[in-house]
Amino acid sequence: MPVAQETELTDFATALLHAAGYTPDEAAQTARLLVWANLRGADSHGVLRIPRYIEMIKTAVVHTGQQPKLIREFGSTCVFDYGKAPGAVAMMHAAGKAGDLAEKFGIGWCGARAISHAGAIGYFTTQLAGRGLIGIAMTASRPLMSYFGAKGEALSTNPLSIAVPRPDGADPIVLDMSTAAVALGKIMAAKDSGNPIPKGWAIDANGVETRDPHAVAAILPMAGPKGSGLSLMIEVLSSVLVGNAVIAPFLRGEKNGGFNGLMLAINPAAFGDTASFLASVESLAGAIHALDPAAGPDGVKLPGERGFQTGRERMANGIPLAKGTARNLADAAVRLGLAVPAFLQ
Repeated sequence: MPVAQETELTDFATALLHAAGYTPDEAAQTARLLVWANLRGADSHGVLRIPRYIEMIKTAVVHTGQQPKLIREFGSTCVFDYGKAPGAVAMMHAAGKAGDLAEKFGIGWCGARAISHAGAIGYFTTQLAGRGLIGIAMTASRPLMSYFGAKGEALSTNPLSIAVPRPDGADPIVLDMSTAAVALGKIMAAKDSGNPIPKGWAIDANGVETRDPHAVAAILPMAGPKGSGLSLMIEVLSSVLVGNAVIAPFLRGEKNGGFNGLMLAINPAAFGDTASFLASVESLAGAIHALDPAAGPDGVKLPGERGFQTGRERMANGIPLAKGTARNLADAAVRLGLAVPAFLQ
């Protein structure tokens, strides 16, 4: 299995995206997001996405060189239209705006209208946690997942992330989850690796559960009606609220394939003493870590903790890439006239 160092993989990803049409800044921001996911072991949201991101330029799902357009600002809230800019760029801008509003008003909400695929959204909430703020992110897109009780694709796998800072430079607590039984990227990774998928992940064209990643017609919602209900509400908050509905038009046959997001930042100082809040968060973290572990090798971990541990390991030992991912990246480099780096050969 090919192994890449964080810097060389980021540089190569940046070069690929720039050669495909992303501006230098867009390419760099997107590459950092993708490699961050690989570092944390979330390979389904890492550089395996690059061929698809290149295709999205060609099909105008992504528009490069866009400038954020302020649509509305009202107290601690704002809405920007990003003109289908790369998701990493749009959501980082929205996170920055939400953070600035939270520092001023206590809470900041930025609606991100007309973005593109935003990848592992825990990246953005982690940035806010780094500013000492609680970060909440959601994104919405076209249907990929079934609605509980119905056949076929009806809802997006709308993700949700919440990040909470901890004191003394400790890793934040980071929840980053999909409303589906599994992220689409994990099915893509199974295709790349040639492995079957577990039962309960997806259904085929007949609405029957399948273990063949190539036969997937729709992903199943997480926890049945709970997952589809949560996804529906994220569509309301991320899309309907900012005047850019996706699901209802799509189900009527208006397949615009749009993406939207939201960034919410909360300043603990608006609710009381920040030091006391952080101490209480640490007390909670300690109480969870002190739980008696069940049988198994993983032990008791906080949300996001395994990802930070994996990140430190991969920073030291390199990032493994599935053979299919390495092959696709090498092929993309050849098509774009770039040299194939040694770690892919």
